[in-house]
This record gives sequence, C-alpha cells and structure tokens, in this order.
Amino acid sequence: MNLYRYLATPEPHGRTIGLFRILIAFFGGLVLSYLSMCVLAAFNTPLKGDFAVVGLLYNTFAWAIAALWIALSPSKLSALLRFSLPTSVATAFLGWTYV
Repeated sequence: MNLYRYLATPEPHGRTIGLFRILIAFFGGLVLSYLSMCVLAAFNTPLKGDFAVVGLLYNTFAWAIAALWIALSPSKLSALLRFSLPTSVATAFLGWTYV
C-alpha cells in the first residue's frame, strides 16, 4: 500500500482516534508548547523574571490546546503535518534568533 495514501486516508470511524494520532498529539503538543514558550522568552522583554510564572501557566495551557488541535485532525497525514510544520517554523525562528 502506498504510504502517502495510507497516511492521507481519513479514519473510517469517527469514534476511534488511533494510537498514532494519540502519540503524535501527546508528544507533538509537548514539543510545540516548549518551543512556543522558548519563542516567547526569546523576545527581549524587560520582565524576564515574570516568565517563570507565565511559563508554568502557559506551558500547560499551550500543551492542552496543541494536543487537542493535533488529535482532532481528520487523517494521520494531517496530524503529522500539524506537528511538523509549526515545529519547523518555531525551530527556524529560534535558530535565526540565537545564531
């Protein structure tokens, strides 16, 4: 079976998410939330000390939102793209900022 066709095919039943999307949503949400928190910290703000508290609150909220956004994707390919594209953009921004 063609890998692209396998990944692009939507799930047959809307009641089951599947292990692939659960794992991508869990770890992808974690990676996206940490990278977005690093992007927020990369901005040169005068209140860097407040980011300790904001980071704790933001990370849990962003992790939940990102994981839900990834888990609600209609196919495995869209779940993979919803994880990989924002991760690539945030990584490129952090690389551009710190190098």
